[in-house]
Amino acid sequence: MRQQTHKRGRFTNKTVAIVAALALGGGGAAIIAANASAHGDKGDSGQNNTVAAKAGTIQCPDVGQKLSDVPEKARPKVDKNLAELDNQVAKAYQQMNQRQGSNDAVLSKLNDQRSRTMDNIGSAMGGDNSQLQGMTDCKWQEVATQSGQQQGDQQGGDQQGGQQQGGDQQGGQQGGDQQGGDQQGGDQQGGGDQGGEGANDVPGNAGGQAGNGPSQDDFVDITKVQPNVQQPPQAQQNGSTGTFATECGVGDPELRNSDNVIVAPGVGNGAHHTHDYVGNDSNDAFANNQTFEQGGTSCENQDDKSTYYWPVVRAQDGKDEADANDLGGGQEGNVGTILTPTSSKIEFKGNAQSKVTAMPKFLRIITGDAKAFTNGDANANASWSCTGFEDRQLTDKYPLCPEGSSVTRTFDFQSCWDGQNIDSANHRDHVAFAGEDGSCPNGFQAIPQLVNTITYDVPANTPFAVDGFPEQLHKPITDHDDFINVMSEDLMNEAVDCINSGKQCG
Repeated sequence: MRQQTHKRGRFTNKTVAIVAALALGGGGAAIIAANASAHGDKGDSGQNNTVAAKAGTIQCPDVGQKLSDVPEKARPKVDKNLAELDNQVAKAYQQMNQRQGSNDAVLSKLNDQRSRTMDNIGSAMGGDNSQLQGMTDCKWQEVATQSGQQQGDQQGGDQQGGQQQGGDQQGGQQGGDQQGGDQQGGDQQGGGDQGGEGANDVPGNAGGQAGNGPSQDDFVDITKVQPNVQQPPQAQQNGSTGTFATECGVGDPELRNSDNVIVAPGVGNGAHHTHDYVGNDSNDAFANNQTFEQGGTSCENQDDKSTYYWPVVRAQDGKDEADANDLGGGQEGNVGTILTPTSSKIEFKGNAQSKVTAMPKFLRIITGDAKAFTNGDANANASWSCTGFEDRQLTDKYPLCPEGSSVTRTFDFQSCWDGQNIDSANHRDHVAFAGEDGSCPNGFQAIPQLVNTITYDVPANTPFAVDGFPEQLHKPITDHDDFINVMSEDLMNEAVDCINSGKQCG
């Protein structure tokens, strides 16, 4: 297994909070209000509020991230069983949230199911269980939560030496200044009063209508965040400085689904959250390379049949979407009006140290980590910001934008390829991020770097959240993006020539 070189996108390490402290050190956590209903109590306003309660965490190792050596013929069965592990955690979360049996009973059943599924994975790999050691059992640990926020020493404690996202956050001071803004009794007033220039306020229902996030301290006034974007490395003599853009629209609502053909091929609802799709119009759990080759595309250049997809963003407005009663939607805590992006900018960029080589057709890349709240920030590469404030990028906070400014999500993809594989067992080892100087790790070569920036107009005074696995609590750090290259050979070569010659094309 190659050691993957990791890059923090375009922002400094200080922008990433130590989420392991939030997750109590484990993977696959489900934070459940044990003494409250899934939706909390409704006041006179009819808005759902988070109720102070004891909560807990299901700690499960993330098996999919650890697998590095899976025989090619075993991957379909392994992938289906990995998807079943996710399904088991999601169901356990739902059972605990709805108090369907004691937590101990639910956890015991989960571990029994998980053990059998792990045996199936080992069997698929020819009886080799060496990679699965120590990853069987999930554990339960109680934590305390408060209305609208986590306990001070859990979320507001010392993180990054007291500095988080460029704003001072004093340990345990959740009722005081956070990120330079006032947060009083569960109401975070957008970083304080700013007159006409102030960012949107977050109303008291920012706990999410489904009771599993986001929380009010997941938001920060972007005007109070200090600039944190590092300058890209200076291009060397052999560097490639061009860009190639492809215009593929903002996604057709009719194509949305909760599948993930990269991580869970052949498994319906493998993502447990809804994706937007641009590019190829045939992406679902059962698509394959031939399906993509024969599919249509939303891209203006019809030779780009690539598929670009990401979790939808929803306004936490109390309104039902079409999937309100479906798996991947309301049944799994993904609620509210889905926001259609105002734009999706797709660019391919060069490498500071070398020329780029063509991506192989059907290359699969995932950037970000849908389970980063519980896995830790090692693969948390997506970032949030506002138009006009692009020099301030956030990974573990949602931005509150001032009037006239739109919310942005930026995804910097891995730009180094191992030269052999279009995918890998954990969907990461075959690609890597370039180092701070732009160089690729030994054994890797530079390819065009996909950078996708998505923009939204979020209704004023309305909290929002990215779709995610139910146990991930809709944390912004779980944002991620997926890509499969289905450009024609001629178009890919055109992009490479453009980038290597320093031109701006597309």
